[in-house]
Amino acid sequence: MRAVDAVMECLKAEGVDVVFGYPGGANLPTYDAFYDSDIKHVLVRHEAGGGHAAEGYAKATGKVGVCFATSGPGATNIVTPLTDAMMDSVPVVFFTGQVRTDLLGTDGFQEADTFGITMPIVKHSFMIQHPTEIPRVIHEAFHIARTGRPGPVLIDMPTDLTRVEIDYEPVGDVRLPGYQPTTDGNQKQIRLAAKALANARRPIFYTGGGVISAGASAELTELVRADRFPITSTIMGLGAYPAPDPQWVGWLGMHGTRTANYAMDEADLIVAVGARFDDRVTGKLSEFAPRAKFVHIDVDPAEISKNVPAHIPIVGDAKNVLARLLTEYRAQAADPSRLDAWWERIDGWRTQHPLRYEDSTDSEIKPQYLIEALYEATKGECVVASDVGQHQMWAAQYYHFDHPRRWINSGGLGTMGFGLPAGMGAAVGNPDLTTLVVSGDASIQMNAQELATCAEYGIPVKVFILNNGYLGMVRQWQELFWDRRYSHVDPGRWPDFVKLAEAYGVAGFRFEDKTTLVEDIRRAIATPGPVMVDVRVTREENTYPMIAPGAAARDMVG
Repeated sequence: MRAVDAVMECLKAEGVDVVFGYPGGANLPTYDAFYDSDIKHVLVRHEAGGGHAAEGYAKATGKVGVCFATSGPGATNIVTPLTDAMMDSVPVVFFTGQVRTDLLGTDGFQEADTFGITMPIVKHSFMIQHPTEIPRVIHEAFHIARTGRPGPVLIDMPTDLTRVEIDYEPVGDVRLPGYQPTTDGNQKQIRLAAKALANARRPIFYTGGGVISAGASAELTELVRADRFPITSTIMGLGAYPAPDPQWVGWLGMHGTRTANYAMDEADLIVAVGARFDDRVTGKLSEFAPRAKFVHIDVDPAEISKNVPAHIPIVGDAKNVLARLLTEYRAQAADPSRLDAWWERIDGWRTQHPLRYEDSTDSEIKPQYLIEALYEATKGECVVASDVGQHQMWAAQYYHFDHPRRWINSGGLGTMGFGLPAGMGAAVGNPDLTTLVVSGDASIQMNAQELATCAEYGIPVKVFILNNGYLGMVRQWQELFWDRRYSHVDPGRWPDFVKLAEAYGVAGFRFEDKTTLVEDIRRAIATPGPVMVDVRVTREENTYPMIAPGAAARDMVG
């Protein structure tokens, strides 16, 4: 069969039922194979939208997302989704077309060194040298993308090699001697961690997106509830532990809760699971958690002690390690009363420093109130995909996630324009769940063209735009740290988002009155098909609390 037909067979063997992509000259043979394939192909309106949609699909389902693009500009347009997936450890396989092998290095039409351009921003990459390599490479790519620390893998395929007929044989088990992730964790280290937990007087669990990637939410919840351990998470880890639970102290970091940040600052033992101690969490690194010893559990050994030295490092899959740590901890028969004083301290912070904002006294919609209204209208039973900015922080603060894979956002790279296509991919992957997209008036315009994709395929995302007429987070920083010198952060109130929605064949609404907001939201969500809602919110509202750049977590403001 043709090599491109073998591509389709490999995708089916990997359980792929949907892909996102955009055709072009260099991947025309592949798209000819799609003509006869029963794999669903979603034609996006921009390759970046396809990449983010594949990310959203992967984050929401736990499966490997797939994106196709052509050579040259098609490939360079997926650089941002590739980097985003790398930063957030998202399993996506990207297929790019490439010019004919006889044109490589000649600056042929739409030639770009995709392999070289993307090498620093992928978990692994392949450049097809011979058509017979294609089946093996595809299965290796999926294996690498989903195992160990997940991440994006790129396959660059010269167009002439994909047209060649090959003797296709299904590939069995993938064995890569040079790639053997450690998943079990060292038993001695796990026992030491259990003893440290049993002896700690001020412990806290600090969890990240790695818990969700490992499918370890149940193991984490059981371990935390085995004693009265407080738990916090990064913004990427929301939903791994149910937010309504009393042991949850909120998420931590630059715009996390004071309780979580203060608890980390005063803890004597921090158990980090699938988290990487990034700068948005630590604040001033030299003053981060000065009283604590660290247990660091991560499947990627490169993360352990990268930023904060680990006293008890454990390399392994979170699901495996947490289950064994629970067994070892129960064997310690620790005295739960040792945590009484710690909880008194934590409850004091909760009482003194709850998340709060000054609500309007009229019908004006505060952005925080909008998120609370979304939560009330949906009862938390939906997927929320967020763009990047103030609205992202408010959504994380006021929408209380109690299931994993319900919060889809761009954490490490902070990619504006992520929300709509990622929500689109999440909705395709979970058609039985309502998918909300929380965006801003600036972010939504980065990839608004994907509304056409939603309309074409009937993907029923419900987009809510927190429209304050500003590049909100940039404006906040200019207000706080640049003497209110508002430089190029006011894009105006254009476009008319209701008319834009209607132009794309999508239902459009505009909400401006908080007194009817919950019912208005329910009406928008009940509207069949994709919907976009322009919600006019307070113009100059800041996201608090906040750790100022260069400051310690204990010095939060607002």
